[in-house]
Amino acid sequence: MTLATRRPRPKKCAVTTCTATFVPVQSFQSWCSPDCAIVIARKKQSRERKSIEQRERREIKVRKEALKGRGDHLREAQAAFNEFIRLRDAEQPCISCGRHHQGKYDAGHYRSVGACPELRFDEDNVHKQCSPCNTHKSGDILNYRINLEQRIGPERLSRLEGPHQPLKLTIDEIKAIKAHYRARVRELKKGAA
Repeated sequence: MTLATRRPRPKKCAVTTCTATFVPVQSFQSWCSPDCAIVIARKKQSRERKSIEQRERREIKVRKEALKGRGDHLREAQAAFNEFIRLRDAEQPCISCGRHHQGKYDAGHYRSVGACPELRFDEDNVHKQCSPCNTHKSGDILNYRINLEQRIGPERLSRLEGPHQPLKLTIDEIKAIKAHYRARVRELKKGAA
């Protein structure tokens, strides 16, 4: 018997719900009937469609990232930093009023970002603060300072109140800060779980 006249062996249908065995007409055939061929073709189309959609989503994400300006990256880094501060101080009371309550908490800056942008990401400068103290009392700075001195000590407080070098962060440095604080947030969440 030569290769050209050899009969193909029976195969099991590739469709998982079909239990039929068949003798393939062509060597690549993996289905027993036209109905099973349609099922296989639809699965293949679905996989290809998902692959194309994933590729498109990745391309859109890359294009959106390229369109972001320095301010967009700064806002994202600030959000990651603020989330870290709220998780870091989760067990602490509000830095200004000293209360625990069920309301919303912010990451309150002792020296504001507008007045001292170089301390924007300084962990000594930012602490958990209840929303009423932060927004309605403009940070309640008098009580903030009293409690901050108890929390971090007079040396670190005088460093915060002293002069600072202006800080001009590049986009890559801002991205690094964002990645750093997102990683620290993940660690804190993992530790709390």
